[in-house]
Amino acid sequence: VQLQASGGGLVQAGGSLRLSCTVSGLTFRNYVVGWFRQAPGKERDFVAVTSKSESVTRYVDDVEGRFTISRDNAKTTVYLQMNSLKPEDTAVYYCAAVNSYSARWYTTNIREYRYWGQGTLVTVSS
Repeated sequence: VQLQASGGGLVQAGGSLRLSCTVSGLTFRNYVVGWFRQAPGKERDFVAVTSKSESVTRYVDDVEGRFTISRDNAKTTVYLQMNSLKPEDTAVYYCAAVNSYSARWYTTNIREYRYWGQGTLVTVSS
């Protein structure tokens, strides 16, 4: 199983980036995929999640309205569109996957995710 995160980079405050997480080695449509981030010196925290059917999406409060998670099951890829970026969004962003037997089930609990990508660095300058 591989999760390949990409799309990070350096952007000015107020700018946008789109992260991608391409998954291989599992039946993608059966998996919930989430995004997490880890800022320097801090713990890895939940950012956004999509249920396997994309019928349910959830966000951490401080990205609500600025970030959008979506998935393309045909491309086995999950995206995180990040708009109105702030310096405090600076972090390494990780995608992760966990199997789901329900179309609407999701989790924000980092310990429940089984597979992880390598991370992509997002740096937002002020």
